[in-house]
Amino acid sequence: MLLQIILFLFLGVVAGTITGLIPGIHINLICIFLITLSVSVLSSINPIHLVVFITAMAIAHTFIDFIPSVFLGCPDTDTELSVLPGHELLKQGHGYQAVILTCYGGLAAIFTLVITAFPFMLLAEKTYSVLKTPYIMATTLIVVSIFLVGLEKKKLPALFIFLISGFLGLCVLNLPFVNQPLLPMLTGLFGSSMLLMSIKNKIKIPKQKITNPKTDIQKPIAGAFLGSLIASPLCSFLPGLGSGQAAIIGNLISQTNKKGFLVLLGATNTLVMGFSFISLYVISKTRTGAAIAIQEIVGTISWQILILILAVVFISGIISFFTAMFLAKLFSRKITKINYTTISTITLIFLSIIIFLFSGFLGLAILTASTFTGIYCIRLKVRRTQMMGCLLIPTIIWYLF
Repeated sequence: MLLQIILFLFLGVVAGTITGLIPGIHINLICIFLITLSVSVLSSINPIHLVVFITAMAIAHTFIDFIPSVFLGCPDTDTELSVLPGHELLKQGHGYQAVILTCYGGLAAIFTLVITAFPFMLLAEKTYSVLKTPYIMATTLIVVSIFLVGLEKKKLPALFIFLISGFLGLCVLNLPFVNQPLLPMLTGLFGSSMLLMSIKNKIKIPKQKITNPKTDIQKPIAGAFLGSLIASPLCSFLPGLGSGQAAIIGNLISQTNKKGFLVLLGATNTLVMGFSFISLYVISKTRTGAAIAIQEIVGTISWQILILILAVVFISGIISFFTAMFLAKLFSRKITKINYTTISTITLIFLSIIIFLFSGFLGLAILTASTFTGIYCIRLKVRRTQMMGCLLIPTIIWYLF
């Protein structure tokens, strides 16, 4: 039993590394396949082993997915905020540092998650008992949305992007006969739009320096992590909110510099994933694709399974930290040897093929509309997290009606 658990843990880390490195292949897609196959091809596998695999894959993904967002400018919805500060460091020859800073945040997060698991259970149970009323949930989401828009310097453009993204989300999520509608929509908003802008601007990457961050960032790191720890549980209670929004709120709680913000993003990304497993145990609600897959495979999880999940989070997180460091060095050495415009073009073609295979021609149409929306947001110079209105507005409407 123990050997099988260790085997599936390492297989999960490998899978999470692959999904983290390849743009467009999110763990949610793998989880959907596992849910489908668990009742047929994988029915002979112990469900506990699948839980270990999914947990390890999810945690590994939260560490590795910052590498393409920094070096390729192709983030998913959990890492889109890392593009700006990460690219700035990349252009200065410090792409390796940008990735390592997010890894520091993720590593601190797994230790903290294990320590704070029990207090968070008490907090989650009491808080959700208040928030679970539909109108209270909808009102809370509206207040948070207004708050996030209000933080922008350009409030009217930010509001416009939030609303137009919400309209796009309503249209896409209500289209019939579309497989995986979120894939083309989120890829267009947060991935292909940035890739097209990179191709247009013909970005050139300087030679990268493989050096660790200086010791003078210890204070910003501590402050950033504190903000992340306070803000991350929000995503465990409020549907439609991602780690990007939690990171913005966390940055308000504890103001930090750009390097500290990357630490905050890394910590938030991992904490949100970890807290989603605890929320599944306490309130039986899922906020991530990995948690949904675990619920579908084993149903209600016991405290024994929760302890196993936390152990897997801890071990896979440490393995993923060192894996990310190795891959960041590899990317730093190789990135200048390949034309960046060529990389962006190949990545864009690859994403289009993936979307066509999963969502067909209608998926490509959604990708096109979403990409133009993403480019418009970039040109207006507002935070790209405002485009999460594509999920928040449909969620708010669902709770209201």
